[in-house]
Amino acid sequence: MRALITGGAGFIGSHLAEALLAAGHSVAAIDNLATGSRGNIEHLMGRPGFRFVEGDVLNEAQMDRLVAESEVVFHLAAAVGVRWIIDHPLLSIRTNIRATEVVLEQASRHRARVVLASTSEVYGKNDHGPLSENSDSVIGPTQITRWLYANTKATDEFLAYAYHRERALPVVIVRFFNTVGPRQTGQYGMVVPRFVRQALRNEPITIYGDGGQSRCFTYVGDAVRSVIRLAETPAAVGEVFNIGCAQEITILDLARKIIALTGSASPLRFIPYDQAYERGFEDMRRRVPDVSKLRATIGYAPHTPLEENLKRIIQHMQATDQQLLLRPLVKTEHAHITYTTEPAARPSSQASTTPSPARAEEAALSTPSPPPSSLSPVAADD
Repeated sequence: MRALITGGAGFIGSHLAEALLAAGHSVAAIDNLATGSRGNIEHLMGRPGFRFVEGDVLNEAQMDRLVAESEVVFHLAAAVGVRWIIDHPLLSIRTNIRATEVVLEQASRHRARVVLASTSEVYGKNDHGPLSENSDSVIGPTQITRWLYANTKATDEFLAYAYHRERALPVVIVRFFNTVGPRQTGQYGMVVPRFVRQALRNEPITIYGDGGQSRCFTYVGDAVRSVIRLAETPAAVGEVFNIGCAQEITILDLARKIIALTGSASPLRFIPYDQAYERGFEDMRRRVPDVSKLRATIGYAPHTPLEENLKRIIQHMQATDQQLLLRPLVKTEHAHITYTTEPAARPSSQASTTPSPARAEEAALSTPSPPPSSLSPVAADD
């Protein structure tokens, strides 16, 4: 597979690039580094089959060349994160809608498949659950900037369906439910990395609202594995899929769990939404995915337990933040592999046989990724 990843230096994009390379595919990644980080892909530079292009998806001439060389485009580039979108509404609209138009138009010209990254935000204030792909979207008033993201991503989905129906473009739409893991930043409102960093520094953990709102958090490796399988499944074309883990937890309990896992002395601090974001900010009380369609289509759905996911994030953050190196290490056993923040020397000898793409993909997603050289902002959907 010759793959192009837009937003390839972002959080999900960099993990996707790793998995595709491990499975024997070639990858071109484009990112303007506005919210992506070169540090996320530093360990991929120079690897056979990987190419990074620092550029903008809105550059149609550049995208024409990249898409022409690709068999499938994973369109992950987007304006993301509640904080970033509230601060940059005009750029967010242009990025989310116009960039998707460029990708779909070029893919239509060159007959490339497209996997479009959408989000559980499209369900808006619909807090019934579990939410299926056919559940209603309940969006708040347009004067509340918070709903801009949901509307622009819903428009992206409409565009993808239009190209599929009118031009027979092979598209697959994936709705991510709170994807988290190593390399995600809390700079733009993502709750898990923000809580972990605050806990590791013994700072107050800031909870927006009363903490009674519940979410489901998906390990990025599970999300990436689902995306790749959907890209390879003919029955997925023209369909939309929830990608999420069904393990539900309140934000208050999430904070308490992170405090327990880190041995932190952090107190809890509750902040009204109006102070955290903007006046009139609205949030939904519950968001739980129905992943039965995903499981029926590819025989798989995200399943990594939240606690294991959190431990990986804690270990990664300890390993990459010099201020946290004196904190006690966290270890856990998972899939017969010990994860630790202690640097491990590479084996003196490698297996002489080359793993099959399927085995390579599994290995890439079940072992921790090499830490990036920095904690610069990264792109993450949902």
